[in-house]
Amino acid sequence: MKDILHRVITMLDREELDFLDKLGKDALFSTGHKLSYNEILRGLIDFSREIGLSGEKINSREELKQRILQHIVNNVQKYKHGLH
Repeated sequence: MKDILHRVITMLDREELDFLDKLGKDALFSTGHKLSYNEILRGLIDFSREIGLSGEKINSREELKQRILQHIVNNVQKYKHGLH
């Protein structure tokens, strides 16, 4: 069965939009394929799912960012110490 896709509308400021544009264009110039906003956002969602990110005890975008960064730091430390 084919996945049913849903449209999500988001409001981004100029810096956020510029960042997504830069990611897409960096991919274009280095690989020949420009990443769309959709591909970028879906990739970030896939990553979040793969690391087991949950919304528990997250009250803000800043807390979400900190949770993701903490996961990355913890896993880099485990990797450095051969605990993977």
